[in-house]
Amino acid sequence: MTTKEYIGTGRRKTAVARVKLLPGKGKVIINNRTAKDYFGNLPALEMTIVRPLVLSQKESEFDVRVKVRGGGISAQAGAINHGISRALVLLNEENKELLRSEGLLTRDPRVKERKKYGQKRARKRFQFSKR
Repeated sequence: MTTKEYIGTGRRKTAVARVKLLPGKGKVIINNRTAKDYFGNLPALEMTIVRPLVLSQKESEFDVRVKVRGGGISAQAGAINHGISRALVLLNEENKELLRSEGLLTRDPRVKERKKYGQKRARKRFQFSKR
């Protein structure tokens, strides 16, 4: 028996998520843990993850299996969101315009700027002293 799976790769900052959508009941498994266990007491991140499924009305039709690494948990949630959105587009091309209008297919390009030499941080300078 072969089950149809839809795979999407999502990225945010330095986090990369490999997402598989499998036919099921709506369970979300992240790095072999449930979403509630993985994100602890941050339900906003759980809602961020399932937003593409809720918009396309597929939250109870698919199980989501995710391998994610890099970044912090907020960036990982954004990467998972992006990956699920891409997988839903593979599932049905009609989802594309809905998810695009919500901004879920656009990869957020903002990453941390590197620290420059002779400065305290990326843009902050050391205090100037005239004398």
